[in-house]
Amino acid sequence: MVKKKLSIYFFISIASLIGFFLFWHAMIAWVRIIPDFIMPTPGRIFQTFIRKFYDTIPDGATLLQNLKASLEVSLSGFLAGSVIGVPLGMAMAWNKKMDLFARPLFDLLRPIPPLAWIPVMIIWLGIGTPAKAAVIFMSAFIPNVINSYMGIRQTNPVHLWVGQVFGASRGELFRKVAFPTALPYIFTGLRMSLGTSWVSLVAAEMLASSRGLGYMIMAGRLLVRPDIIIVGMLSIGMVGAFLAFVLQKVEDHFVRGGHYR
Repeated sequence: MVKKKLSIYFFISIASLIGFFLFWHAMIAWVRIIPDFIMPTPGRIFQTFIRKFYDTIPDGATLLQNLKASLEVSLSGFLAGSVIGVPLGMAMAWNKKMDLFARPLFDLLRPIPPLAWIPVMIIWLGIGTPAKAAVIFMSAFIPNVINSYMGIRQTNPVHLWVGQVFGASRGELFRKVAFPTALPYIFTGLRMSLGTSWVSLVAAEMLASSRGLGYMIMAGRLLVRPDIIIVGMLSIGMVGAFLAFVLQKVEDHFVRGGHYR
């Protein structure tokens, strides 16, 4: 019964996508409400998408080369922001001295939009990969700290008290009580930071880059190629959705599946 419902939902989702693209095609090709040189048809978008796998025009790289450049920068900044942000957030919530030491600086950095770091990073690191990765690091770092901090804070004091009664050390209380409680919040922070990483990446590549999906979109804008722009946008959406799907599966394994010990 459950499988039948899932299959129905799947077909409804596919039908909605088909309906959307049919409506798009009808508005451009049949009704001609918008000229096709401003808004291409889905067929033309698909042709450009296929051609970009082997054609480097107009941005000097194929779609896979641009995707590879974007993923290298995005994942490096995201992983760095997660590896540093998650432990820092947990340490601030678990240790009062650490909280007093790190919170003033964190509260100073938190309101700064990630995109505001772009000019500073360009001055410090140039327009290469390190500058873009540093911008993405800042965009991923903040959500990870906040959600990890909140996750540890949500630990039930009664559970900690019971552990203390049975002689658990502070390290055991953290590993067996506080950390499992914080896991859903940690994964929420990871999902948020993954989304903001893609936003910051595209902005950074549009302002200072020579390769990547954001640079491809900017090249399409300068040459008035809406098909290139939309292919870049759809590529960002598809890759972002795939990464979110992978992260969701990891969360299901460790949180909902109860595989953490």
